[in-house]
Amino acid sequence: MPRIKIILDVIEVAQTLEELDIIGFGFHALTGDKAGRYAITVLRNWRITFGWCNAEAIDIDLEDYHGK
Repeated sequence: MPRIKIILDVIEVAQTLEELDIIGFGFHALTGDKAGRYAITVLRNWRITFGWCNAEAIDIDLEDYHGK
């Protein structure tokens, strides 16, 4: 199964942010102008980013926010 599918499946069933802090996911809170959003590493600079509200991920996006 592709890594991105696994990550999206885990995000879909997670009820807390702690459930997303899985070894190898590189889960982290974003800072600066992206404060309030979270990221999980897909590949190299690519991240799935999302907000969190009422025990669910919102505004899910795939982005290279490092711009490389």
